[in-house]
Amino acid sequence: MVAYDEPCVVPIKRTLQKIDYQNQTCKELEEPCTKRVRPLGRVTSLANLISPVKNGAVRRFGQTLQASFRGDGRSPGVPQQKPCSKAAAPTPPKRRNSTLWSETLDVHQKGTFSTKEIKRQEAIFELSRGEQDLIEDLKLARKAYHDPMLKLSIMSEEELTAIFGDLDAYIPLHEDLLAHLAKATGQDGTVGQIGKIVVDWLPRLNAYRAYCSNQLAAKALLDQKKQDPRVQDFLQRCLESPFSRKLDLWSFLDIPRSRLVKYPLLLKEILRHTPPDHPDTASLEQAISIIQAVLADINMKKGESECQYYIDKLEYLDDRQKDPRIEQCKSLLCHGELRNKSGTKLHVFLFTEVLVLTRPVTRNDRHCFQVYRQPIPVQDLVLEDLQDGDVRMGGSFRGAFSNADKAKNIFRVRFQDSSQGQSHTLQVNDIFHKQQWLNCLRTAMLTQKDSTNEVCTKRRSSTVSTIIHMEETDENCPRAAASAPSSPSSEEPPSPTPSATSTLSSSSSSSSISGPFMPRKSKKDKRSICSLGKRKETMV
Repeated sequence: MVAYDEPCVVPIKRTLQKIDYQNQTCKELEEPCTKRVRPLGRVTSLANLISPVKNGAVRRFGQTLQASFRGDGRSPGVPQQKPCSKAAAPTPPKRRNSTLWSETLDVHQKGTFSTKEIKRQEAIFELSRGEQDLIEDLKLARKAYHDPMLKLSIMSEEELTAIFGDLDAYIPLHEDLLAHLAKATGQDGTVGQIGKIVVDWLPRLNAYRAYCSNQLAAKALLDQKKQDPRVQDFLQRCLESPFSRKLDLWSFLDIPRSRLVKYPLLLKEILRHTPPDHPDTASLEQAISIIQAVLADINMKKGESECQYYIDKLEYLDDRQKDPRIEQCKSLLCHGELRNKSGTKLHVFLFTEVLVLTRPVTRNDRHCFQVYRQPIPVQDLVLEDLQDGDVRMGGSFRGAFSNADKAKNIFRVRFQDSSQGQSHTLQVNDIFHKQQWLNCLRTAMLTQKDSTNEVCTKRRSSTVSTIIHMEETDENCPRAAASAPSSPSSEEPPSPTPSATSTLSSSSSSSSISGPFMPRKSKKDKRSICSLGKRKETMV
């Protein structure tokens, strides 16, 4: 029995050893890994930014975000879970399709058009395709940025309205142009006449005045909100997603402005390839004039808004710094960051009539500009272009700037009367910006000088005309007195009457004055009156 059973026990033991080894191996696999793994909850927290809806565009944006977030949160050893929704749509390309109009034609069609006509149609096609891209970007800014941030309470509705403006209202505007271009397109894909379409449509671009005027305040608010970690995290994830094309939020918000400045170029390109005898020639020239006027008006409104924005940001330490000309300014010629002689950073504003030096400060999370020293009126401004390391007014730059052994790219501004305030030696980053500042300052000083001379000329001409009227009255007095009977009392001037007094400033009323009411002037009186007029003119 023992000899029979012993060979059977050995295989059983070997089998049990194999089972124990397999169990031990399974336990080791089941033990948790000590390697730190990024939690999936936070990574996919933005995956459901956009709830499932019937709109295909919105669903694609949500799927794009989900795909991006799943890629960021994928860890080794964890199987990828399939989304609950249906098959995801293809990821939008990072770059837009740049197909030309001629590439949409077959070989036979291309041979029926002249080279000039092909170039004309290419320019029209570029205008139409740009409108389509603009509409897509406006919708994208709304669906992928505005709505998710509102849904997740990343920003309040008031803040989003201040940043995004009324972008939705501009989408029908550009869709209307596309509809008119589609109606004007023939079966062969060409647009016969486009001039009348753009002439009627371009004035509607004045609707962008409010949007462009608010861009400065919108950009400042967006930069301030970026300090919030939630906002920064959301915008960074959108930037890394394929739909953004590596463009940040402000790039999408600035697309309408950049589109506006392209219209004159596109219309000029269409006109350049339009034959002189084509019906569109006159209409295109009119359209170019219209869009230039529209852009000039938008730029003026934007400049006024920018000027008022910075005026409201000024903070005065002393009431004597408040110059009434600052509040009256409607245009900001130049502004930027410079350094003074001691190396302090200053933000300098050149308004049309005043030069204001400030220091950027923060008050209760509000960025403002504290006025530094006394503002300098442009009419009292003296500008000196200083050479590198050269100081003509005395003093030394050596050791004043820590960046280099000698100061470079410097200039000086001061009052004409040194008792009104001290001079300021300013340094810019490079020679290019220095030349820009010098040009702006000289232009402002020349404009102010011309306006002052014009006012003086008007005053001088009014003074001369008054003197002429007085002399004409003097010449008429002897003739009037000769017709009157001579009497001893005529030598004394009568008491002034309202009619006689008004005659000194009006030549028309002097002709109606009769002799008895005007005194006779001697040669001595005439010389005194003329000398008085000359003194008035010299004073002006």
